[in-house]
Amino acid sequence: MTRYHLKATCETVHLGGFSPKLKPALIIDSGDRIDIETYSGYYVADKAPPEFLTPEFQDICHNLPDDRKVGPGPHLLTGPISVNNAEPGNVLEIRIEDVYPSLPVGFNAIRAGWGVLPEYFSEPKLRFIPLDLERQVAEFLTEPKIQIPLHPFFGIIGIADSEINRSSIPPGRYGGNLDDRELQAGTRLFLPVFVRGGLVSIGDGHSAQGDGEVDVTAIETSMNGTVQIILHQDFSLIFPFAETPNHVIIMACDRTLDEALNLAVKQTIKWLNIFAGLTEEDAYVLSSIAVNYRIAQAVNKPHFGVHGMLPKSILPELKINGRKFDLL
Repeated sequence: MTRYHLKATCETVHLGGFSPKLKPALIIDSGDRIDIETYSGYYVADKAPPEFLTPEFQDICHNLPDDRKVGPGPHLLTGPISVNNAEPGNVLEIRIEDVYPSLPVGFNAIRAGWGVLPEYFSEPKLRFIPLDLERQVAEFLTEPKIQIPLHPFFGIIGIADSEINRSSIPPGRYGGNLDDRELQAGTRLFLPVFVRGGLVSIGDGHSAQGDGEVDVTAIETSMNGTVQIILHQDFSLIFPFAETPNHVIIMACDRTLDEALNLAVKQTIKWLNIFAGLTEEDAYVLSSIAVNYRIAQAVNKPHFGVHGMLPKSILPELKINGRKFDLL
């Protein structure tokens, strides 16, 4: 296994979306690790304080080639990372080993017409929030004093599918802008593969976020981390799922929160049938008495995100195609 350092440069980042036409920033084998660098705030750089603006980030903002601008979203993503021998129908496991802010400042932005309450907060607002990286807190307000513990994660971990210029805003079966605050260091994410190589892109660092991400953004932060990518060729998926030290997370995205919840329950039943061998009826009952369904985000229109938190402590031995499926 090889360990790579993937810096964020004009040649290794892309803006606004996903595309199978993008040249890979890195080609790896299954099991390789990547120390990855990401930047956030491409569209607010002209309003940012000096500590937000590294020379490398400013170079990206001023000189990113047009062929690296692939969608209408605001997110700057590092990648894509191509995995040798990954083919449609396979699964990529992304082990998130480390995630940490690289700069002592993040931002939050209210976007006009977006968020859960666009009629009440109709004017765009941008604020930069200092981060105390030694104490691992965000200095949200000084009077009254409010400090927020940092719980960093990548808001976007996604792969390309057949759509040439897919926006980075809505999440989907390809992962993408999941904005799932559970995906912190020590977790892993499983994504179905749709194109050769998988083409994984990562970014949208969040230092802290509440479930729902109700005003459209979290504390958006340039973020570094380490991931290991593992190719699975012996089973397939039609939706992403994740695993934390205590839970399996079934992820669903749809056009309303009601539809997303409906889909999350259906996918929980499917997951329990495939991995635990439960009947659909048993899985439905278990979903009602033991699974907690939460709003991951309610703002990445046209898709909202709901995830089901399935406690690992209640699960039997899991198998896939007759082979034991190991949990963390």
